[in-house]
Amino acid sequence: MTIDSSMTPEMGDGTAETLAAVNPPRARPRVVVVGGGFGGINAARAMARGDVDVLVLDRNNYHGFWPLLYQVATAGLEPESIAYPIRAILRSLRNADFQLAQVQGVDFARKLVLTDGLPVSYDYLVLAAGSASNYFGNDALADTTFGLKDLDEAISIRNHLLTSFERAVREPDAAVRRSLLTFVVIGGGPTGVEMAGAFIELINDVMRKDYPTLDIAQARVLLVEAVPNILTPFSADLQQAAKDRLQEMGVELRLNAPVATVADDIVTLKDGTQIAAHTVVWAAGVRASKLTDTLGLETGRGARVKVTPQLHLVDRPEVFVIGDMAYLEGYKPGVAYPMVASVAIQMGKQAGANIVAHQARKPLRAFSYFDKGQMATIGRTAAVLESFGIKLTGFLAWLGWLFIHLIELVGFRNRLLVLTNWAYSYLTFDRGARLITRRERNPTTPPNVLETEGATSRS
Repeated sequence: MTIDSSMTPEMGDGTAETLAAVNPPRARPRVVVVGGGFGGINAARAMARGDVDVLVLDRNNYHGFWPLLYQVATAGLEPESIAYPIRAILRSLRNADFQLAQVQGVDFARKLVLTDGLPVSYDYLVLAAGSASNYFGNDALADTTFGLKDLDEAISIRNHLLTSFERAVREPDAAVRRSLLTFVVIGGGPTGVEMAGAFIELINDVMRKDYPTLDIAQARVLLVEAVPNILTPFSADLQQAAKDRLQEMGVELRLNAPVATVADDIVTLKDGTQIAAHTVVWAAGVRASKLTDTLGLETGRGARVKVTPQLHLVDRPEVFVIGDMAYLEGYKPGVAYPMVASVAIQMGKQAGANIVAHQARKPLRAFSYFDKGQMATIGRTAAVLESFGIKLTGFLAWLGWLFIHLIELVGFRNRLLVLTNWAYSYLTFDRGARLITRRERNPTTPPNVLETEGATSRS
């Protein structure tokens, strides 16, 4: 990649001295871990007993448990209940530290991580910056739909959702009101299914009571998917069970319905169908972090960086890439490991172990994935679970989903908060985090609506 000379240590204006202070001579190799997510944190933990110093860099000072992000977006959980300070996680590791920084690139030749501050030198590098929304070349969708990749986006959805109901309750125009109460989720994977289920439950169980003067029957939740099925990684019978459950709850399924555009509160499908919706959430795909676009490395599908079975770059054994950023085939013949938390966790552990082994001049081990299965919740007391040949639906699958997500949360306080919220919601059919903390749009500006209803126009 092209390196800005202002960020290199050859300048004669004191930069070299400043860099020396930030990156002083070290008695032990420094391992810089970019990203404090599942992969990065587990890589740091795996090096706790190694003869190395670990520095974790992240643009946020917290580790987020993103599988529950949709519950923040739908007012089921407070943001702080699924986030935990990275410094608190690293506190027990004698050789690890944290630095709040926005990573902008890597100078591989000089072994420098380029940040929004001074560059950070490394002896080993672990790239674990996660993923971003994939718009499949239609980047205009980034400005017209809500993503769900971090706490800020989840809070934005929550604010927008609640504000839409506040606007609807005082809106005299029926067409505008229908648009305000129409919620479209694009993408039928686990995130989209969980999001659609949470939307319809919030509407039916909570908003109906909060807005007694509003005709909640006008509210709609649509799940739009480009292919014929939802939850495609699951078996056919579990896919059908999920579809049946969503439809029982009131979610409208639009399958085989790729999206062409989303503009001015109108979702236009490729067959010409139009849906007036003031709230559109994009959950149709992910790609590697945008950081990969700056690295100049060979990538595979989803802009993921190709790595060796030992998880490092082919020509740079000191640089490891893990989690959603890594492209490594082996999950199935010709298929890369999926972009899920369990893969990132296991890759992080293996990368950390390999760095310690390399430093001790021991052989590196190839990555071997232990697949624990997959699951998705579809709302209150319903989920689908597929693990070790066992298939479950309904209440038992939901209990399994609750238990696994609860034990995977970092920190006793977070587990207690989430458990308390879940128990409260289960017993009261209520959501306790219904706060509008900032206004997302000017409430005096009405959304666009469709004036007619026809074969190619539905509102």
